[in-house]
Amino acid sequence: MQRRKFIQSGAMGLTGLLLAKSAGAASFSVNKAAQNIGLQLYTLGDLMISDPKGTLQKLAAIGYKELESAGSQKGNFYGLKPKELAAMIKDAGMTWRSAHVGGAPFSRESIMKMAKTAEDSARIQQYLDRMKDMPKSLNLKENYQELADATAEGGISYLVCSSIPVSTLDEIKTAVDVFNKSGEACKKAGVQFAYHNHTSEFDEVEGHRPFDYILSNTDKNLVKMELDLAWATKAKQDPVALFKMHPGRFPLWHVKDLNKTTMMPAEVGTGIVDFKHAFDNAKESGMKYFFVEQDGAPQPLQNVTNSYNYLDKMLHA
Repeated sequence: MQRRKFIQSGAMGLTGLLLAKSAGAASFSVNKAAQNIGLQLYTLGDLMISDPKGTLQKLAAIGYKELESAGSQKGNFYGLKPKELAAMIKDAGMTWRSAHVGGAPFSRESIMKMAKTAEDSARIQQYLDRMKDMPKSLNLKENYQELADATAEGGISYLVCSSIPVSTLDEIKTAVDVFNKSGEACKKAGVQFAYHNHTSEFDEVEGHRPFDYILSNTDKNLVKMELDLAWATKAKQDPVALFKMHPGRFPLWHVKDLNKTTMMPAEVGTGIVDFKHAFDNAKESGMKYFFVEQDGAPQPLQNVTNSYNYLDKMLHA
């Protein structure tokens, strides 16, 4: 199941990286922060609700430096004010770089349409059952200015739309309108707006591919992309080809892997995603920060530890 704001209720991208290799060692030529391994907190399930402070300390002990927040049963900031969450993350020795929020409300029917396999359907159903009593969160269509201001309050660099309906041409046009308005609001607040993809952005809709339509009809400076390497791969897209089509427009990546049998999210380095290929072309993408993510991680802290260790070895050998 792809993590839409509703489904996640939504970052970032593998930052900076091996642009030159010498003797098998990675040589970074992006900014210093891009060398740090980040995490999308959605991976942790309810841990950020039950014990946010303790969970953040455990992530710092693993080695994570950059974080991206996600929606939760308590809203976009885990029941905290943006400044409170920012201070908690800083006290743990990490930096809050990005926040995921929803683009627009999804109907139950539109969410189920996202399923590509029986496994996807089961996973989406499980999520919907779990989130049925979740209070309504702010979304960009209705609250873009409020969310831009909250992001600025937390000192965050990026506000990311985790997902938005794109199953009809009218929905795609609405997404374009929402993104342009959100981009302007974020610019005024001193924040960069971005959009996180799933596989559905690459399905043709009424003669258009949502991914292409959105990028062609939004301001490239106001609306950036957070490329999810796994969902792009599942949609049979080459991330590097996308970088070349839109150079510099992908400052954020989600570093996620896919099990080769089930095509469901897996620990980084255990599946089919070609991370080296993407990292070798990080400069072309414009990547500044990247975040490990594993939707539905069965043992979150152990899973993110294993993913961290894989990336640390690959990127910093």
